[in-house]
Amino acid sequence: MARILSILIGLPLSIVAVALAVANRKSVTLSLDPFSPDAPALSVTLPLFALVFAALIVGVLAGGIVVWARQGRFRRAAREAKRELKRVAPAPQSSSTALGLPAPRG
Repeated sequence: MARILSILIGLPLSIVAVALAVANRKSVTLSLDPFSPDAPALSVTLPLFALVFAALIVGVLAGGIVVWARQGRFRRAAREAKRELKRVAPAPQSSSTALGLPAPRG
């Protein structure tokens, strides 16, 4: 089911991404110098689709980092609960009586 859902979502997104790349092949100049727009000190020329894809990738990575950082307290609480459980409840024995089975005959 997950594979079919992945294909149903991924295939149209891939087609749109390829169409965007083909339609926006012209080069644009990205200027990172707001004080000198005529002769920027730091600029790069690249295709528009590369700029759009790079912005999407940076946005996804930034969002992932923010979510990961905000969930830190929950991961810490889970680790502490796991440590507490190990401390309070001893590890199960590997014998058959630990499983609630009768002792082997013989």
